[in-house]
Amino acid sequence: MIGSHAIVAGGSIGGLVAATALSRRFERVTVIDRDALPTEQARDRRGVPHGMHAHALLISGRLALEELYPGLTEELIAGGAVPFDPGADLLFHQMGAMRVRFTSGMLGISQTRAFLELTVRRRVLRLPNVTIMDRLAVSGLAGVSGRVTGVELDDGRTLDADLVVDATGRSGGRSDRWLEKLDCPAPENAVVRIDVGYTSRLYSRQPGDLPDGALLALMAAVPPHHKRAAAAFAVEGDRWVVTIGGWHKDHAPADPAGFLAFAEGLPSPHIAHLIKKAEPLSEIETRQFPAARRRYFERLRQLPAGYVALGDTVCSFNPLYGQGMTAATLEALALGRSLDKFGNTSAEMARHYYRAAAKVLETPWRMATGGDFAYPQTSGPKPLGTDLVNRYAREAMLAAHVSPEVHRVLLDLQHLLVPPSALLRPATVARSLSAARRSPARAAVAAKIAAPGS
Repeated sequence: MIGSHAIVAGGSIGGLVAATALSRRFERVTVIDRDALPTEQARDRRGVPHGMHAHALLISGRLALEELYPGLTEELIAGGAVPFDPGADLLFHQMGAMRVRFTSGMLGISQTRAFLELTVRRRVLRLPNVTIMDRLAVSGLAGVSGRVTGVELDDGRTLDADLVVDATGRSGGRSDRWLEKLDCPAPENAVVRIDVGYTSRLYSRQPGDLPDGALLALMAAVPPHHKRAAAAFAVEGDRWVVTIGGWHKDHAPADPAGFLAFAEGLPSPHIAHLIKKAEPLSEIETRQFPAARRRYFERLRQLPAGYVALGDTVCSFNPLYGQGMTAATLEALALGRSLDKFGNTSAEMARHYYRAAAKVLETPWRMATGGDFAYPQTSGPKPLGTDLVNRYAREAMLAAHVSPEVHRVLLDLQHLLVPPSALLRPATVARSLSAARRSPARAAVAAKIAAPGS
């Protein structure tokens, strides 16, 4: 054991997974969350305002969760989560046409965010040295200059800890203020303004709602002039979660007629057809996400001992890419490895962790911001080489319309199973450039890209 007590501020997926990793290294772990956390039924909660919208657990995230919670995949499926092959069971309309479908042998699972969180929380509650305190908020950090020694609570108490994990979410300004009170500098921020908005509704699910027995659908328009995207995911309870939206204020309305009309403007008719056919089971909910944000803790010269940040507190991605839960899970595993390497909660341990977390984040951050910068309205620090990478990525996406091999590489990359360099292997480059010429959408895509903005 590294220490006697660790505290995790925030009880969402990232906080729960962090608590599990810490439970193997500290005598006691306390998770603190301001919400009333459900333990019997899966339900959305105020602290996750985007909870009812479509959520993707990437395959690398599923494998990481399985490492921490053996048998979790089977438990989720037994509870109604939907297993799928992302090559065969997903309709993916991208860059003007459907990706070719093929049997990949990969296993994905689809469920609501609330059901996944509930199932993981139940696993955490079984750990004998973990306590979850809900309906309680962390209001600050306790400590001295350069060292965090615990947390201050909104009820006036102070809890001591050897390590505090900040998984409080996207409001980085809050933890910046906490750190500054302990004479610790705030990290540099990268803010990419995307003005994304998305609108969701639950529907009943029947066989044949999507063609050819598909269990998921993703629709993406052709940038830079077309900004809409959509997802329809089969989830537990024989339901669909349908989420539609777009970049730079091309957002779906919250009334049924407007919701359907927006879906009819997507590049493929399948989701609009589902909306017309299926029975609505919920009200329509909307959410806006003005900017993606990354905080570069790994660049700080001075770090406090006894404190690390994790999940959205470090990096909040454009939610349309579905990377957040997986990234947080992989960061929690990286934290465990850093603690094992150093055997303490020193500033050196924190620096090692942040560098490892930066490696976790680099691929999804580049993928997400690269896609966001396909739109000229996007503003913020643009990664070097983004335009060149986007031009080649467009060729690979066109190739995926006809080439199962290229489609497989894109799936591996999308699910964070391989590094971006996999797409740059000579054989993959040659296959992508050759197959792209055979895409049924090539001419139409070239015309759309060349057309003046609408």
